[in-house]
Amino acid sequence: MNPVIVLVRPQLGENIGKAARAMLNFGLTELRLVSPRDGWPNPGAGPAASGADIVLERAQLFDSVADAVADCAHVYATTVRKRGVTKPVVTPEAAAAEVRARAERSAILFGPERSGLDTDDVALARTILTVPINPEFGSLNLAQAVILVAYEWSKHAPSDADGHAALASPPTTDLGSPAPQEELEGMIEQLEGMLDGAGYYFPPERAPTSRRTLRTLLTKPAWTSQEVRTVRGVLSALAGRKQHRAEEA
Repeated sequence: MNPVIVLVRPQLGENIGKAARAMLNFGLTELRLVSPRDGWPNPGAGPAASGADIVLERAQLFDSVADAVADCAHVYATTVRKRGVTKPVVTPEAAAAEVRARAERSAILFGPERSGLDTDDVALARTILTVPINPEFGSLNLAQAVILVAYEWSKHAPSDADGHAALASPPTTDLGSPAPQEELEGMIEQLEGMLDGAGYYFPPERAPTSRRTLRTLLTKPAWTSQEVRTVRGVLSALAGRKQHRAEEA
């Protein structure tokens, strides 16, 4: 089952909307709200959700964390602070793998924007979920925390074979095959000939070093045949323009 996202006492409607947007980006739609400060529905949530209306429309409202997770066998409390509560601590990646492997429903708790989950909230969870973060600046806003967890879950999301819609990856681009060495050598020789005629290799004792540096530069990328032809066309155009000017003079 997909995990349930539980926002505990969220303060701003805009942050609820942003969290819903983060959820839907990665295929999560079940949102539960525990005592939102400004009530629910909240007019600020819709615009901030940027089209994730299905998440907001299906959002359920609860008076307590215990009620919100009553049907969940596995509850994770997201926090970056030590709480004096001894529970297993996992990363979002590990939690996502666990959720995906289990048949029972799981819930992930996120605390209020200003203070995060309190000790009693964390006590209701079975596991603490902590995002590895800069110890000198452990400040994530609500939507950022949700999107980190949702993204990690998406990497373990069901595929079409399981009867669910698979998440789409960016399309791949064919970069072309690397050019044969013969083509690359031809381009380098053409450029070196032009540079030699233009007096680039001066003083003469520096010529070997300059040629070596140029060759290193031109052989670093995996040039494709099309790229080699393009560069050689540029060089030929420059050479032809120079010859034309010489004839006019």
